[in-house]
Amino acid sequence: MNDNFTNEYFGIGIQNGKTPENLGVLWRSAQNLGASFIFTIGNRYAKQSCDTHDVVKALPYFHYETFEDFYKNLPKGARLVGVELDETAENLETFHHPRRCVYLLGAEDHGMSKKAIEKCHSLVKFKSEKSLNVAVAGSIVLYDRGINKPRS
Repeated sequence: MNDNFTNEYFGIGIQNGKTPENLGVLWRSAQNLGASFIFTIGNRYAKQSCDTHDVVKALPYFHYETFEDFYKNLPKGARLVGVELDETAENLETFHHPRRCVYLLGAEDHGMSKKAIEKCHSLVKFKSEKSLNVAVAGSIVLYDRGINKPRS
């Protein structure tokens, strides 16, 4: 078996997502861009018309009621990478994606919780003065991961 495949994985999800349409769009991007799993914290996923590929049947989907529940179930050895417009966040253009990680995005209107930001191993942001739509932001991060291969 290819060691690169067995040693590399990533998942992506949203904490307290506001609009279900954004979930469907992000899940479709996750499937197309190679995510290993998807998840939500807080609000539950419901099938959306924009999820034309029925992604929750194609990728493992996890739902966590609280951030604490999510955090205690992170895969062992995975790095938690928050996508947040924060002064301490590294620009995506210079960020080195971990081989094994979980990307977490915040709600469209409030971002990630303070506790989630504090628990992240890394924070990344875009060169933008205003926040991006959560599905767009997540898709850009996954695309960047694909063209800037993770390092050990």
